[in-house]
Amino acid sequence: MPNNVSRQLGVVGNVKGTKISVCDTLAYLIGWQKLVLKWVKLSNQSQIVDFPETGYKWNELGKLAQHFQFQYAQWSYDDLLEEFTVVSKEVLKLIASLSDHQIYGKPWYKKYTLGKMIQFNTASPMVNIRSKIQKAKPNQLILF
Repeated sequence: MPNNVSRQLGVVGNVKGTKISVCDTLAYLIGWQKLVLKWVKLSNQSQIVDFPETGYKWNELGKLAQHFQFQYAQWSYDDLLEEFTVVSKEVLKLIASLSDHQIYGKPWYKKYTLGKMIQFNTASPMVNIRSKIQKAKPNQLILF
């Protein structure tokens, strides 16, 4: 996808009244996946995890999404796509390394299992973003 097209605003953003680009959607998905990996790493090292991220509260997820978009604002579509693939594989590798009990057998964050936290913060945003892209570009096929 050409960078000029991938940076066109047209997808409904995570902050009310904003529009984002396809590249911004990839940045959002990469950011959440990396955050999940960070949570697990810190937790495994018996360190405190500042949910959802240091400087952000659960009711500020729109601002966190904008932070992810800013982090990757200079990346090309191809580089974002490659990073998305790499990070997605890391999440899948993490899941494969855990037992069912570790994933679903006990609360990991408050009442939520690790599996639910992974789902809420990786798979669910992917479904949400896919729906937003399809609504924004009904006559174009955007693959990533």
